[in-house]
Amino acid sequence: MTNVLAIRKKAERLSREALYDIIRTPHITEKATALSEKNQVVFKVAMTATKPEIKVAVETLFGVKVVDVNTLVQKGKAKRFKGRLGQRSDIKKAFVQLAEGQSIDLTTSLT
Repeated sequence: MTNVLAIRKKAERLSREALYDIIRTPHITEKATALSEKNQVVFKVAMTATKPEIKVAVETLFGVKVVDVNTLVQKGKAKRFKGRLGQRSDIKKAFVQLAEGQSIDLTTSLT
């Protein structure tokens, strides 16, 4: 338990630039849009980002209360590019559960 508190305190000391490095982009798909009805938002995040860091970054950048964070690593798959075999990059996604009544409008810019 103390390890989690230490990670959270470290995450709270991050600069605004470091927070933008953690939260890369919103992941906008049909599934992610459907999850917005359940107060969830999906972000592409840095591969090295931890759940406490993601939670602090979303709370700080968007000014909302985060209840839970679930992450997954989507492995890149082999695809053909102009007849040659290539590999898509791995991405890490964070499913962020917001508190009741909270929402993030992803169509507006961040301040």
